[in-house]
Amino acid sequence: MVAWDPGQLRLAAGHDLSYSHGLELVFDDPLFVSCPSSFYDPTFRAPSTDELRRVSRQLGEEPPVVVAFEADAGGQENISCLIAAERLEIVQETVLRYWREDAAPGLRFAPRVRPPGR
Repeated sequence: MVAWDPGQLRLAAGHDLSYSHGLELVFDDPLFVSCPSSFYDPTFRAPSTDELRRVSRQLGEEPPVVVAFEADAGGQENISCLIAAERLEIVQETVLRYWREDAAPGLRFAPRVRPPGR
């Protein structure tokens, strides 16, 4: 997870998340989130009828976007995750997860990355 506030949830994906990531799933206005704060190797799938019913019952209506996936959260078995939101945007660009003075103009840094001393 890259960032989460009441208006947006960003999930990051990449080969080595200690340096950068190249894909973000941006959930605008998340309505329901059932997943751990850290997980690996998600396998996305269509939400089941029961999952859709559960989310709709909790929210009082069917949300525009529902995403389901199985992921490794460090336990013996994968965990089922579910996110409902008003909108989903898929962003493909390199986002650095560490500070670089010589970063190319326009290159984006992850929200937590700051120049040294700040």
